[in-house]
Amino acid sequence: MRWTATDALVLNRRRFLTGLGLTTAAALMTLPADAAVKLLGADLDEPLFASARRNADGSHAVAILTADGRDVMEVPLPARGHGVALSPDGRRLAAFARRPGHFIMLIDRSGETPPQLTEAGPGRHYYGHGVFSADGRLLYAVENAFGTVGEETQGRVGIYDASGEILKRIGEFETHGIGPHDILLAEQGRVLVVANGGIDTHPVTGREMLNLDTMKPSIVYLDAASGALLARHELDKDLHQLSLRHMALDGRGQVWVGGQFEGEKSHFPQLVARLERDRKMELVPLKSDVLAQLDNYIGSVSVNASGDVVALSCPRGGRILYMAADSGVLLGMDTITDGCGLAAIDAHGFLVSDGNGGLSLAEDPRTRAQSLAFVPGISWDNHMLAL
Repeated sequence: MRWTATDALVLNRRRFLTGLGLTTAAALMTLPADAAVKLLGADLDEPLFASARRNADGSHAVAILTADGRDVMEVPLPARGHGVALSPDGRRLAAFARRPGHFIMLIDRSGETPPQLTEAGPGRHYYGHGVFSADGRLLYAVENAFGTVGEETQGRVGIYDASGEILKRIGEFETHGIGPHDILLAEQGRVLVVANGGIDTHPVTGREMLNLDTMKPSIVYLDAASGALLARHELDKDLHQLSLRHMALDGRGQVWVGGQFEGEKSHFPQLVARLERDRKMELVPLKSDVLAQLDNYIGSVSVNASGDVVALSCPRGGRILYMAADSGVLLGMDTITDGCGLAAIDAHGFLVSDGNGGLSLAEDPRTRAQSLAFVPGISWDNHMLAL
């Protein structure tokens, strides 16, 4: 089922908090040789989440799971995954390869249709994120358009027909920048918001950053129907090495942005910004002693179901930040080693995943998150999605 967190459907925490503490999730079953998807069976009258992960044997997959780490479905991936998108009707997922990756896996949550693999076309690779259109008939994926090494790459939004069982690429939009990393659907589905990270890379050189001296990150608003540029926002030139990477929409329609600073390691600039289409992007100030703990890296941004608290993960620093969406005030900071994945678990709290196989419940920004599960050998990737 599709689950939406609201005050009327608050997660019954007692079901999985009582007696759990640090637990081991149910052992994974072995996939038959001809199986493309694994359905494990679970009580579907509870919140579900999706995330890419690395399994104990080194294989990669995307999993649908409960908050206490029980698998409902697992779909093998050909390489490391990154972000996951949910169709508006809740029936399908799209899992994207980590940059510079070359696949999208389209998944039927019922398991009735086998997962369908789509590969990037010539001169293209994916950045790890995408979003369905408001009616679910299209899938937008952020892509890199590249030529030979040394030629400047260009950001693209690949447009895919998602109305059938197989994705079909039918067009593209310019992102008016380099290195588009994240993409959101906004304004009742009429607008796409793209975070151009500003970093030039090429598949031949892998994840090497080729233009650190000339980076020009931006957030752009595009017409979802035509691709027309509606607005472009940049930070001051002295922050041109702050790569704008991940975003989330709060309850007021503001876009929150988490950055990754690629400049001098001894510098600790502000990493969080917020904006609207017709309002200048502004930095949300954090104190210097807080910034010094973040290792200049925000890995994920999420908003609770009420839309009033923004969570930002800093896996390299082992910190999770919670900020008030209206005022931008820091409400609290928690410590979770390699914690990165964030998803709204109900109207107020978040599920936090980490690279060590842990899942934690963050109910109150002023208190420590409570460990719900530990899955030995599992490494959750950077993003968690509430279904």
